[in-house]
Amino acid sequence: MAGIRIKDIDIYHPSKKIGNDFFIQHFDEKGIDIRGLLATLGRESRYSIDSSEENSLTMAFEAASNVLDKTGLTGADIDLIAYASQTPEYIFPTNSLMIHRLIGGPSHAICIDSNANCAGMTASVEQVSRQMMANPRIRRALVIGSDHVAPHADKNDPVYYANFGDAAAALILERDEYSVGFIDSIYQTDTCVYGNSMFPAEGLANLGRNGVAAGEFNVKFIPFDDSICVDAASESINTLLSNNDIAPESIKAACFSQLSLPNIRAVSGKTGIGEDVAVYIGDEFGYTSTSSPFVALHRAVTTGKIERGDKVLFWTVGAGWQNVAFVMEY
Repeated sequence: MAGIRIKDIDIYHPSKKIGNDFFIQHFDEKGIDIRGLLATLGRESRYSIDSSEENSLTMAFEAASNVLDKTGLTGADIDLIAYASQTPEYIFPTNSLMIHRLIGGPSHAICIDSNANCAGMTASVEQVSRQMMANPRIRRALVIGSDHVAPHADKNDPVYYANFGDAAAALILERDEYSVGFIDSIYQTDTCVYGNSMFPAEGLANLGRNGVAAGEFNVKFIPFDDSICVDAASESINTLLSNNDIAPESIKAACFSQLSLPNIRAVSGKTGIGEDVAVYIGDEFGYTSTSSPFVALHRAVTTGKIERGDKVLFWTVGAGWQNVAFVMEY
């Protein structure tokens, strides 16, 4: 049986880089000290769109173009395009359809958009891998994750306004008769905080009826202890590894959600993953939401942390919340 492996990965981020000082000053003027928050989360900088011509879709196209160029492929070589975003530039037509046009995809290509919030790209890679396993006509798939949260962040909210960065990641999944590739996955869902992060705040129907007032197309965020997902994530990962007879020490890179450095350390500790195995890029990139585990994967690949045949563990969490984890051989 053919394996579904990652052929290659690339990323895109805007050129403008913003350090913590900008946000510290912004919130100091409001009488809010965010130094402890930024230190706890592990933030130092983040890349930020600084042009009206850039958005989540343009970043997705740049990342897709980068990985196609890197692999010597063209849009005509892609049989499925999956685009994951919680801030899609358009509701319809699908953003993946627009990517298809921009890269010159073939007429037989499947185009799908996915929104599992911050877990979106991780869920897309997992779902597309399984679809490819069941459908031999899909030889290669392009999976893209991109978010641009800033236009929808309340500037009075430190978690959203000071925490996020802009970036996109794109990878190519490929059917390979000689590789293991995708191994297995696990999900766990608990809706205990389903109302704490909502976008748009008043719902699309209300916006359609009443128009868009200032702030109504922002995220509604009610702070909560995000560490609540750690025990569930650890249980899921331990089950995933045990079910597949994978020893924690055989994992060469752990590409986790970059939302919180303490969460990365906690999940690593509870699953037997060494801290040196967990890849952290949130200090440079901030939290890039859906793409964050794959920006981490890109760092692991480009620095030589992993090689072909190494096992890589992915885990992230989506608003509401839903944990997604999977393991594959790179």
